[in-house]
Amino acid sequence: MKLYDLELSGNCYKIRLFAALAGIELELEAVDIPGGAHKRSPLIDLNPWGELPVLVDGDIVLRDSQAILVYLARQYGGNQWWPDGAAQQGEVMQWLSTAANEIHSGPNAARLVEKFGAPLDKERALEVSTQLLPLIEQHLSQHKWLALGRPTIAECAVFPYLAVGWEGGVTLEPYPAIQAWMERIKALPNYLGMPGIKTMSTAQAATHY
Repeated sequence: MKLYDLELSGNCYKIRLFAALAGIELELEAVDIPGGAHKRSPLIDLNPWGELPVLVDGDIVLRDSQAILVYLARQYGGNQWWPDGAAQQGEVMQWLSTAANEIHSGPNAARLVEKFGAPLDKERALEVSTQLLPLIEQHLSQHKWLALGRPTIAECAVFPYLAVGWEGGVTLEPYPAIQAWMERIKALPNYLGMPGIKTMSTAQAATHY
């Protein structure tokens, strides 16, 4: 099973993180994004959108990190990560939607501007983040995990861009429940990090430079 991967991509990291936590073996194929490899064969043939991540599992080809998380959890991860019941699936899925929408256009977009020079509206991204983070903080002040009272793929979807959000100027300093939740994720067996995920004190200090 092969993952077409970019080390600094939070969306690719979602898949690497879940695979590590669930004990799923992946072959990683690094993609030269600056060199335009994502716009050429063979990758463009696998994903006409020209985006990462892309997962190839035999005859199955999937794009989009949220879709890949659901597939891997359902196919290989067991009920702990993706439940059978419709209501429970909905509880997890709403957080995958948050990752694909508010987190994507908030902390992720701010990081893309600051770290990679993306032509996006950073002020708007910070506004979205400011609206979003108190909602997540409120939820996590009352729940240990995002859904179902245990770690699920919701954690893998939401965690990455919050953890590296400081690279875009998004601070988690006012949100102790989010910080505590992130530390619980880091303490999970087989946790795997990515470049940019630092100790909270270091990350907070960096946002003031």
